[in-house]
Amino acid sequence: MSHQFGDNQVLQKVNLEVCEGDFVTIIGSSGSGKSTLFNIIGGLLEPSSGEVLLNGGSIIGKTGHVSYMPQTPSLMPWRTVMENVELGQEIRGTVNHARTLELIDKCGFTAIKDDMPGTLSGGMRQRVSFLRALNTSGQLMLLDEPFSALDEITRIDMQQWLKDILKVEKRTVLMITHSIEEAIKLSDKIVVLEDKPATIKKIYKTLQEMTAESSQKLREELLELLR
Repeated sequence: MSHQFGDNQVLQKVNLEVCEGDFVTIIGSSGSGKSTLFNIIGGLLEPSSGEVLLNGGSIIGKTGHVSYMPQTPSLMPWRTVMENVELGQEIRGTVNHARTLELIDKCGFTAIKDDMPGTLSGGMRQRVSFLRALNTSGQLMLLDEPFSALDEITRIDMQQWLKDILKVEKRTVLMITHSIEEAIKLSDKIVVLEDKPATIKKIYKTLQEMTAESSQKLREELLELLR
């Protein structure tokens, strides 16, 4: 799949397969076309050429098949935690209070389900934002640098929290990040984009339990590719 804005070629013959249940991370320099790729997958932008398929069917120009989590929480300040988590369901007209309560309980949020976003820390607001994405029926979750606005300690805590949640709530995830550490920690597969125009430079499959030595080797290889 390729895309250009006028004479500016942004994506060039990007060929990527994401299998059900995979956690795939896209990593690349700023301006390498990662957000354009997300917009095309989400149906907000049509590619100049090529196909975008989900379960064998074209999703070009179609919306409603993905759940999206932005860089910042973007919670509605006048809605409670539970009401924010249900927002995606409300928009689709598929509100399921029992499902929402079950998800909130699994994540240990029952005690704060009636709290307002303004009373929560940055890390907690980001967790609520993730639960909102998880609580929609999209077959694919798109995470756009979800932890970039958090401090280092909160980010590490969030990464482990996300990993634990996805062990219980099996979903297919495609994530954008600039963090090599984050990519190695969370991903089944790491896709390195080469920019201007963006093409896939290399794809790494990560091991579930990587040794310190193998993690360091992968870290060095990724850093070299991104320089």
